[in-house]
Amino acid sequence: MDIHCRIFLKDNIVLKKINSDRFLGRGPIKILYPGIGISDNDTGIGSIGRIDHPEIHGNTVISMHPHINDEILSYFRTGKAEHSDSEGFVKIIGKKTLMLMKAGSSFFHEEKIIGEGEPLEGLQIFIRPGKKDLKPEVVFLDLENLHSENSWRLFGSPNAETTFQFGSQTWLYDMKLLKGNEAQLPQLPKEKLTVLLYVFQGSVMVNGEIDLSKKDSLLIQDEPIGITASEDAELVLFVTDENGEIYKGGMYSGNQM
Repeated sequence: MDIHCRIFLKDNIVLKKINSDRFLGRGPIKILYPGIGISDNDTGIGSIGRIDHPEIHGNTVISMHPHINDEILSYFRTGKAEHSDSEGFVKIIGKKTLMLMKAGSSFFHEEKIIGEGEPLEGLQIFIRPGKKDLKPEVVFLDLENLHSENSWRLFGSPNAETTFQFGSQTWLYDMKLLKGNEAQLPQLPKEKLTVLLYVFQGSVMVNGEIDLSKKDSLLIQDEPIGITASEDAELVLFVTDENGEIYKGGMYSGNQM
């Protein structure tokens, strides 16, 4: 068994913990290919291609660069950046302003990290589209509240119910679970879905035996779980239909094997 992935079996429920040391990279941006250690032939899990966790201090420019057939969600929790792209958008993102870039056939963007007061920390989530070479699109979402406390918030889906609409069967939720509180998975839109629970900050205990801390994640396949916050914890929930139509050839989101 891969030392970076532990398998827990209880009452016929199989849960796979992906340890934080699975992340790659020595710089301020750490990269997780969630399928490594889980699958023998795919670096992603369904439509979840790659998860970056940047922690950037000071002023930094990530110069103009391309994406092809990636859907990239910028989910920053502290700090801010000035975004500009080949579609003509220039906008400050961070904290309560999230962004989804649907690269499609071709897309270029640049990020200027504004290192004033606090570092830029968050996630850049690379989702696989349902089809190749879709039309490029950029969508912004202004959150009413920075956190959703003790309740799951759906902020991305394949449907018009959310501002962020993915081209594949993908759903994203977040929640700040306060210390001592308990939660379960949200009611999912259908059966036979694969779930990845990611700890962005803090720590939780799952089913009374699986301890998850910052940058740890847990793979859950269509099974109920119980989550208890050991301390205030910011959680992100990735949900994918592995049987749905998925294009795995994206520049960054695609299978790297």
